Amino acid sequence: MSSLRPGLGAAHASSRAAILDLIRAAGTISRVELTRATGFTAATISTVVRRLIDDGLVVEVGRAESTGGKPRMLLELDPYARFAVGVHLDHAGITYVIANLGGAIVARWRRPGAGSDDPREVVARIAAEIRATVARVGVDPARVLGLGVVSPGPITVSTGMTLTPPVMQAWTEFPLAAALEDATGLPVLLDNDATAAAIGEYWSGGIDASAFAALYMGTGIGAGIIVDGTVFRGASSNAGEVGHICVDLDGPECWCGSLGCVEALAGPGAVVAAARAEGIELPGRGVSEDFATLARAASRGEEAPLRVLQRSARYVGVAAQTLANVLDLELVVLTGPAFAIAGSLYVPEVEARLARSFFARGNHTVRVVISSNAPEAAAVGAAALVLQSELTPRQAGMRMTLDRVAEVPTTV
Repeated sequence: MSSLRPGLGAAHASSRAAILDLIRAAGTISRVELTRATGFTAATISTVVRRLIDDGLVVEVGRAESTGGKPRMLLELDPYARFAVGVHLDHAGITYVIANLGGAIVARWRRPGAGSDDPREVVARIAAEIRATVARVGVDPARVLGLGVVSPGPITVSTGMTLTPPVMQAWTEFPLAAALEDATGLPVLLDNDATAAAIGEYWSGGIDASAFAALYMGTGIGAGIIVDGTVFRGASSNAGEVGHICVDLDGPECWCGSLGCVEALAGPGAVVAAARAEGIELPGRGVSEDFATLARAASRGEEAPLRVLQRSARYVGVAAQTLANVLDLELVVLTGPAFAIAGSLYVPEVEARLARSFFARGNHTVRVVISSNAPEAAAVGAAALVLQSELTPRQAGMRMTLDRVAEVPTTV
């Protein structure tokens, strides 16, 4: 598997990253202002900007008003110079987005999930979907930088999913990145869906917290963590597996091999199983649809479904409290397909748990909100990963500034 292209290489990684970040953040900015803002020499600014212009990433858009001397030439990002594709691969559904260099979503769509299909067939479907939609929205394939693919963790770059829930066993150790690269002809970047969801939330804007977690519920439960604009990944990029915190030492066995995990007690599969055990009738067309049916019934005030979901929400509250206590969070965002459906039923329980039990509650509160992009946050984050990796490469240990996504209401 080839990696994403290294841009200008390590020698220029920090200067290119900082300059491109500033141009994107500023909208329009002059070389003199870049020099002042970065502390780089005028020669460095001139060299890097010239390369960005030659690469088609930045354009000169006219001169600023004169303040007594020669008017300064203004620089601007060309958002349509490059694009990235983001894919969220899950058992229940596959979500796709195409984002431009400025972070705007130019296409989004959802198709049936991996189900029990052979991974090679699913890879072929994904490649066909991407080719068809890139053509349909008029994106030049040569301008597509790469493909970001996110799925339930844990993830490794070489083999993809190393441990999978029962419904996705066929994907264990499947060489996902290599297979997709062969099928699409694009460089592929893999990541955990919960981490990508946090990046998607940050890119989508509205995050005004220095430390926040995206608590994600789709097929399972996990979390992505961003502190001071930096994604917290851990040793193998699998941090945030809050769904596998033990909350009952003698609880049910979890697919991860442990007992009494939050996910085994509160995830969509556990909720549906609990509802069936209580005699609640469900369509039986899959966990996602059954969970949605329960959520609708609970929202109407039906007692038994509401009781089942409130029990799940209490466990999710413990997961949120654990994250908040360990990381001193200011904000928890509930995101992912399950919270898109049932988030309003979970917020009161999570808020109550944090208000009552968050360790630093005397210093500050922890806000709890439902994502406005819950269904596709992971796919948005997947596209953002490609843009960050390709266009703002950073040396180890450098802070990564995540840019915000502007919304373009184009839907496929």
